[in-house]
Formats: sequence, C-alpha cells, structure tokens
Amino acid sequence: MTDARDGAGTAAPPSAREAYRDLLPALMRADDRLYCLDSDTGLFDRAAFAGVPDRYLNLGIAEHNLMGTAAGLAASGKIPFVTTMATFATTRALEAVKIDIAYPALPVRIVATHGGLAAGHLGPTHHALEDLAIMRMLPGFTVVVPGDARQAGEAVRQSVGLPGPVYIRLGRSATPDLDARAAGTGPSAGEPFEIGRAQWLRPPGDVALIAGGPHPVLAALRAADLLAAHGVRAAVLNLHTLRPLDADAVVAAAAGTAGVVTVEEHWRSGGLGGAVAETLAERAPARVARIGMPAAFAERVGGQDDLLGWYGITSGAIVAAALNLISGTPGGGTDDPDLSRV
Repeated sequence: MTDARDGAGTAAPPSAREAYRDLLPALMRADDRLYCLDSDTGLFDRAAFAGVPDRYLNLGIAEHNLMGTAAGLAASGKIPFVTTMATFATTRALEAVKIDIAYPALPVRIVATHGGLAAGHLGPTHHALEDLAIMRMLPGFTVVVPGDARQAGEAVRQSVGLPGPVYIRLGRSATPDLDARAAGTGPSAGEPFEIGRAQWLRPPGDVALIAGGPHPVLAALRAADLLAAHGVRAAVLNLHTLRPLDADAVVAAAAGTAGVVTVEEHWRSGGLGGAVAETLAERAPARVARIGMPAAFAERVGGQDDLLGWYGITSGAIVAAALNLISGTPGGGTDDPDLSRV
C-alpha cells in the first residue's frame, strides 16, 4: 500500500483550485454582489464569465493593487473573491491585507493557490510556509484549509455568507477524496463540511493525530492504519479551519490520550501546530509533537511529494512521533534529527 499522501492507485479527482474555478462563475451569476479579481494566474477562462463579464477583473501580477481594489469593492457592498498564489497574498501584499481589508473588517475572500510546498518546483520564493501563521494572527479573519476538492467548493460557497474577511488556502494538484479515504469510520462521518467545525475521520483513541490540508490529513489517515498494526488506536481530526478554531474538538481529541501529533504543510511555528498547542495549554494541557516543515528554507527543488518526503511530513514520521508519545520519549517533531528523513 502506498503512502496516503500520493494517492496512487485511485482515480484522480479535480484539484481544489479547479473546483474553485468551476464553481465561482455559477455563484456570481446567482449573486450580483460577487466579483472575481484575478492576478493573471491563468486559472480562469474569461469565457466562463460570459454572463457576468464586468465582474471578472484581471489586474495582472500586482498583488498589492489586487487587495486594494478588492477592499474598495467590499467597502461598496460587494463581495470580491481574490485569486493569487498563497505566498504573494500573504507576504508581498500583506500591508494591504492588514490595513485595507483586516482593519475595516471588509468581506474580501482571498482564495490562495499553491499553498505549502505545492510550488516546490519553483523554489523557496514560491513556497507558502508562513501564510497560515500570518493570516490567523490578523483580527477578524476566517482561515480555512480544505482537505480536498469537494471541501474547497464548500468552503467557497459557505464563505459568501460569512462576515468579515476570509482566507482559503488551496493547493495546486489533485488529491484523493477524503470521504473515500476516511471510510466512514469517524464520529462525524457523513456529516457535511462546515467552516469552523473540525471533522472526525477516526474516533478517539490512544493518541490523537490532528492535521490540516490535503497531504497532511491523508498522511495522518495512513499513519492511523499503520499504528493499528502496533495495537495503537489513533484518532484523526481534520482541523480544516484554523480560525475560528474548533477548540472543543481539539480538547476532546486529546482527552485521555498519550498526547497529540499535529501535521501541517507549513513551518512548525505559528500554524496549525501552534494553534493546537496554544489551545491545549490554556484548556487541557497535553503533550504535543508537531510534524511540519523544519525551521529552514528548502535546500532542494522538487515536486511537492518529493519535498514532503524529504522534510519528513509523512505517515512514517507521524507514526514515529506517536509511538514516542506513547513510550514517553521526549521530542517528536521534524526538528528532531532522527525524524527529519523518515
């Protein structure tokens, strides 16, 4: 059986960004408040907006202007969907996002593609490994990391009715459908995706695996299967919304366990692992081992799967961290030399 993050042997579903691309024009035709602001991504075909041509605006590669224009539309009663790569949305355009969008709490929806290591082939300038830390720190932002194409579509659809700004992080390539991989075993199996409500993919057990994003969640599911062979029952919680965080689910996942392993396609500081550790420190102290990108820029250029494997964001690293928690061994994150190449 292959590592769950590669999805080998399964029919390829649409990617999350393709789901967004296909859904947005239909939403715009049904709601004249909606606009699409593009940054020359090549994702959209202008013909798809034939019914609403004046509400598709391609501003080119000018992300700061993109955010300012979106803020102006939102201040005029519109709901703009801004499309650009995650690293440019959250670093190059951060001042405009902070001052023009977050400060006045405007209903701008930033849909950021190529999250995490999805643009691994383009090198560290295009990696987005700090975006979740940045966005969850901005007051009033809703921050969502859908686990597959279906969840991406639901996140976009549900975001229309939310107050204030929203950040939705998408990848680049297709990943397997989570419902099929979860096999209906979690307490919330069959329940609809809901922003702000974590999704149980495996029931509570001896250790908790809390992940966010397609590749980390798939790796956590694979790790749960591998841990079962060791006689270890592992809960798997898809924490797809970092803000507002489902603190009750995090606490419930950690209760009565040897600890929690967090998994994210992000630097270990400030993202999902940080949010979980903060929540548990305040409400129900527990050991937390964080699997994520080590505190360094990638030293190699490669595909997303290659980089995930090289930097230890894998099912094997999750299993090792979980077993360390159960045995009481200190450490357990990808800054540990013995786990950085698992």
